[in-house]
Amino acid sequence: MARTTVPAPLTTSGAALHLVRGTLAHSRAAVLRLAWWTLVSAAPALVSGKALALAVDEGFLAHRPRTAALGLAVFALCTLGGAWASRQTYPWLAEIVEPLRDRLLGDVVTGTLRRAVGRGARRDGFDAVAVAQLTRQVEAVRDALAGQLMLVWQFVLTVGAVVVGTAFIAPAAVPLVAVPLVLALGVFAVLAPATVRRQHAAFQAEETLARETVAIVGALRDIVATGTHDRAEREVLDAVRAQLRASRKLATVAAVRRVIVALGAHSPLLLVVLAAPGLVDRGMTPGDVVGVLSYVLSTLEPAVRLLVQGVGASWLRLSVAAERLAGAAHHPGPPEDPDPALRPADGSVVLSDVTFAYGPDAEPVLDGLDLSLAHGDHLAVVGPSGVGKSTTADLLTGILPPDRGRVVLGGVPLDRVARDDLSRARALLPQNPYVFAGTVRENLCQLAPGAPDEVVARTVEELGLGRVVRRLGGLDGLVDPAGLSSGERQLVALARVHLSPAALVVLDEATRHLDAEAEQRVEEAFRRRPGTVVTLAHRLALARRADKVLLLDGRRAWVGTHDALLAQVPFYADLVGIWNTGTAGPGDDGPGAGGNRLSSPDAASDRSSSRPSADRAP
Repeated sequence: MARTTVPAPLTTSGAALHLVRGTLAHSRAAVLRLAWWTLVSAAPALVSGKALALAVDEGFLAHRPRTAALGLAVFALCTLGGAWASRQTYPWLAEIVEPLRDRLLGDVVTGTLRRAVGRGARRDGFDAVAVAQLTRQVEAVRDALAGQLMLVWQFVLTVGAVVVGTAFIAPAAVPLVAVPLVLALGVFAVLAPATVRRQHAAFQAEETLARETVAIVGALRDIVATGTHDRAEREVLDAVRAQLRASRKLATVAAVRRVIVALGAHSPLLLVVLAAPGLVDRGMTPGDVVGVLSYVLSTLEPAVRLLVQGVGASWLRLSVAAERLAGAAHHPGPPEDPDPALRPADGSVVLSDVTFAYGPDAEPVLDGLDLSLAHGDHLAVVGPSGVGKSTTADLLTGILPPDRGRVVLGGVPLDRVARDDLSRARALLPQNPYVFAGTVRENLCQLAPGAPDEVVARTVEELGLGRVVRRLGGLDGLVDPAGLSSGERQLVALARVHLSPAALVVLDEATRHLDAEAEQRVEEAFRRRPGTVVTLAHRLALARRADKVLLLDGRRAWVGTHDALLAQVPFYADLVGIWNTGTAGPGDDGPGAGGNRLSSPDAASDRSSSRPSADRAP
């Protein structure tokens, strides 16, 4: 899809102008047709005043009702013809602004995603701001640009028709119309920068309110637990009040716009009425005066009002929204691949003195972690929630770089592996895997395009996905993600990773929606698959059957077999004890055993004096 990215360094007005130029260049044929129909819609205004003047002078004042009726009929036909021509502009307007909307959405989504996964990216409220940009601001750009293309063209052509028509029937009245109009446009241009700043502040206040609201709602449990609801309420109300103040300041612009309309359209009407006796004395007919008043009242006044109240406001929204979206679409380019780039030889993993913290002042999530896995090893990572299991998975796969130490995959440090080679060498399956609308084959072979049908069928049967695939109509059947259960979606994602060429597979609690039997089947399938497997375990059975266990407690790490840790690390014995005394009953590794998780290391120490005998491995 062609990009419509606005370079981030542009000013507010520069961003809008860049966007308009790019859009017009992208849709030249539609722009030409839009200009043609806009010209046709403005043409009747040129003759409407003259038709009314003739109706008055040659009809009503001359007591010729037929002539008067003919003049009025011409005036009405001009109005209807202009309305019909205006109707023809809308399809071509849609041909311009709808593709623009699609391109903007693509740009903002791309920029948001790339910044979100960038190093050091802040994710607090990130999605809320993105939603505000994708909904309110993209729609604001589309609607505002549509207004610009329609109303600016109509204003220019309509004002030209009014001036030319007035000069044709009453040259002396041209200054009475043109001078106030020029003054009004000058005032409008002078006040535009201040109005842009107020619109900019309104957008910022809207984004801040969205960010604060999402942050507070996401932290409700912690707010209640710590008794800080008063502070949270104050923060949200402060954001609401700030947004209200920005909206009120923006609303005051409406009053100024009314003054500009009065100056540019109503004052010419008053001046022509006041000057009418003198104009008649200098040779103008009453019909000419009526014709000029018709130009001002029925043609110029709506054009000025639309320019100031419609185009003015929409240009401000377009300028500010274009600048905001330019920042949203802007993102640093991908880092260059190392030179020379090296390819991992296998799935072996070595972590040396790895330390990582989410911020320079935060406590390290992992501090000095050492880990060594041979190609083909199966590692289970266990520990209470929040101790760094998912962070370990991100470090192993290169999604997060360590603050200190290094991660080596297949004998090669991750920072020496090219991006494409790294994507093929390792695969991470998150807790909530993604299944997209498409065929079963497209979902399963996303990481292994071109995989033979017999290989795909063998993987499907190994993982116990055969019944689901047959229900969907085979490999070419369509997948409706909403029609799959959580466990079925996990099986589809697991099969996708199983088919991939990755020598290192990291499963971040990717079997938590499966029962114990299905989980064991998946585990055995991955054990038969060549390569190294790291599983963030939520059931005791996974740790028992793993070659090695990595135990994290938020302060330090232990590595060993299940039996060795059970015998040597009291905290691991405590953890096993809580697993075995979960809701499924002592010694049960079934689905209920995974539901009773630890929330902190201290919770395990409460059981250290009475470790049940079922702790020991069978």
